[in-house]
Amino acid sequence: MAPPPPDSAPDIDILPAHVQIHPPLVPEQSSLLTSEESRNLITANFTHFRDDPFSFLREISLHYSGTGWRAYDAPIGQRVFYKGFSEEMKTAVLRSAMLIAKLRDLAEKRVRVEEELGMFGGGGPAKRMRRKGEVERQLQEVTDKIVDGMICKFESKSFIRGAYFLCVQLLARAYHNGIHVSTLEIRNLRRVASLAATRNQSLIFLPCHRSHIDYVSLQVICYRLGLTLPVVVAGDNLNFPLVGPFLQHAGAMYIRRSFAGDEVYTATVQAYIDTLLTRGYNFECFIEGGRSRTGKLLPPKFGILSFILDSILSGRVQDAYVVPVSTQYDKVIETEAYVSELLGIPKVKENLWDFLSSSKFLNLNMGRVDVRFHEPWSLREFVEGQIAKVAGAVDRDSPQVRLKVLRSLGYKVLGDINAVSVVMPTSLIGTILLTLRGRGVGKAELVRRIEWLRERIRAKGGRVAHFGGAETEVVVERGLEVLGELVGRVGGLAEETFYAVDRFQLSFYRNMVIHLFISETIVAAAMYTRVKQGGGPTNQRMPYDILFAQVSFLSQLFRGEFVFPTEGIRTNLEKTIRGLHEDGVINVGMSEDGKDIAYLELSDAERQHGRENFDFYCFLIWPFIEASWLAAVAITGLTPLKGMEDVWVSVPGAQDMAQLMGKTLYHQGDISYFEAVNKETLKNAFQRFQEEGILSVRKSKSGPVCRIAPEWRPERDPVTNRILDKGRLWTFIETIAVSRREGKNRRDNASVSTRVLELAGRCGQELFVAALNESENEAVGGEDVAEKRPKKRRGSMASAKL
Repeated sequence: MAPPPPDSAPDIDILPAHVQIHPPLVPEQSSLLTSEESRNLITANFTHFRDDPFSFLREISLHYSGTGWRAYDAPIGQRVFYKGFSEEMKTAVLRSAMLIAKLRDLAEKRVRVEEELGMFGGGGPAKRMRRKGEVERQLQEVTDKIVDGMICKFESKSFIRGAYFLCVQLLARAYHNGIHVSTLEIRNLRRVASLAATRNQSLIFLPCHRSHIDYVSLQVICYRLGLTLPVVVAGDNLNFPLVGPFLQHAGAMYIRRSFAGDEVYTATVQAYIDTLLTRGYNFECFIEGGRSRTGKLLPPKFGILSFILDSILSGRVQDAYVVPVSTQYDKVIETEAYVSELLGIPKVKENLWDFLSSSKFLNLNMGRVDVRFHEPWSLREFVEGQIAKVAGAVDRDSPQVRLKVLRSLGYKVLGDINAVSVVMPTSLIGTILLTLRGRGVGKAELVRRIEWLRERIRAKGGRVAHFGGAETEVVVERGLEVLGELVGRVGGLAEETFYAVDRFQLSFYRNMVIHLFISETIVAAAMYTRVKQGGGPTNQRMPYDILFAQVSFLSQLFRGEFVFPTEGIRTNLEKTIRGLHEDGVINVGMSEDGKDIAYLELSDAERQHGRENFDFYCFLIWPFIEASWLAAVAITGLTPLKGMEDVWVSVPGAQDMAQLMGKTLYHQGDISYFEAVNKETLKNAFQRFQEEGILSVRKSKSGPVCRIAPEWRPERDPVTNRILDKGRLWTFIETIAVSRREGKNRRDNASVSTRVLELAGRCGQELFVAALNESENEAVGGEDVAEKRPKKRRGSMASAKL
């Protein structure tokens, strides 16, 4: 009897001269396991020159001659890589009706201003017309130069063949286990690409962004699968000698980091995107903007998305398919540089020397890359659906509707990326090492906890990188080898023991997991306010109404830090409580009538197991709680002395002060997690405090400046000038602190001891002195952007969404 057909397609390797089909590595047991399976795409037939020079030279010859798939003659999509492509695209952009109309409008505005200034004298309409034509020509010259520097140059098939071969060689040396992808997803992507090509429509790839390898790997995959390479939006900081032109000929579209109100530049970018999407060329931009230095998804950046949305809403583009992409790594090349930046060391601008010096990574065994593609969906259908949902009685073309649709689009893509993301073995190891009590963990316990975490991820709907049938212990050894010096080993003991050497860098890999458990972490942190009191189970019970209040507060506190479920706080909280109860972590006490939840408590089984599951959720969120607490404590240092109430201090200076305080308090034992001094997390906390109205921020000639809003400002002792532990800000700090893990070496009754407040006061006064010295040289002006409240605020700590 023939075996039943598998539930999914088998995997493929992407380097041979033909697409080779492989049977599944292990028998498929469920659709979830199927989605996790992958296979090496680039290193299956990879050969070093020194190992097999004949095969190496033969592969070069095949690429040079364009044999088989290497010819890239008929990719699925629009025709690219031919002589004159760049000039043809440039002409199309400059002839854009939208761009021409914009330049005419700007010329008219300029001439009108000159006319009001009396610059035409008695020349009359003829002189005015000549002047308008002259301004238009000047603007066209500016636009011409902008397009030259921006446009990608798909000109030469010989170039792209060589570029592909070079990139595969570099990737295969850096990531020795290759690039993995699901065959099902690839087949579906090719099907949608063929459909889009027949309709002259684009695929818009929207990947997450953790490394420069992201766009290289996606271009390699598209080339090998015979898809038209996407035009990739790239910051002009990458346009440096040699590397910049190389990337531009491989698909890079360079744009400025900030347009700064430049209407000509903005219109040119819009015209270029319109041209690409109208003609059906594939397009790629990173939904987060820049690379994530923390490992987790960043909030969406709406710049390029806004251009894409405008193309659809204006009707200039009929439709396009959105393809959310997740790229995960066993190890990210740039993490050491990220750690330096997050610890306050200024970012070094990319240059050729830095690029070449990164070759030291190319002979490291850095594991593998997993690239996963979400089911593509119609952008037009999504936009129309969202307009129908949010418009109501409001004009569908109103700015409010457009903004809501834009935000929905951004968070929809983030949700889709999370849905297809694969958790790598290194992330499993890093997460376990950072969520266990004690100095280290034995090999057997590490394997047991990783197996537990793998099952929890699957139960949450997440996916784990396929182990290829290997035992968990073997996978752990491979992951430890990739992590290298980040994890220490202690031999000569009864059991080999492992410990985190660089917790800060390991947190990058832990943060790739936290999105799956964010609801559980919030509930656990809220329950911790009672659990940490100790005593018997009855003493640690938490009434539901108190739990709900703390969950609401924490959800609002971290709304800019994490992507939360969208069902609403009560629905999501009830679902989370039900899940924790079914997992045996908590018991739920019902009201007398049995209709409502009365209280929550840890289950007897959880207590007997040392709270290991409950503590796991707490350890995931505690570094972020501590960072918010640290930022709030640092803000107390901005309490002015008498007569200095109108002094504004530098926002970057205040954030640097918070980081310096955090490093000091960590080494003094007042905070437990060095990750709490993470610059990006502190910056997010400051942003959240500004949104809540705690900080007032305005622009100045030297940059943004801030001060504590008067209604939040703490009091000082009239005799000693010490900051007093009372008032609205203090209550806010206490509400964060009750869910915080106390410092390892301190057990003070108050959440902030006198010495910590004194430290904040001293650090804050240095900022005031610097601000006063600067004000002597230049007057601080500009528009107050914080005190102008929006007509409708997004929400407050009292109306939260988990």
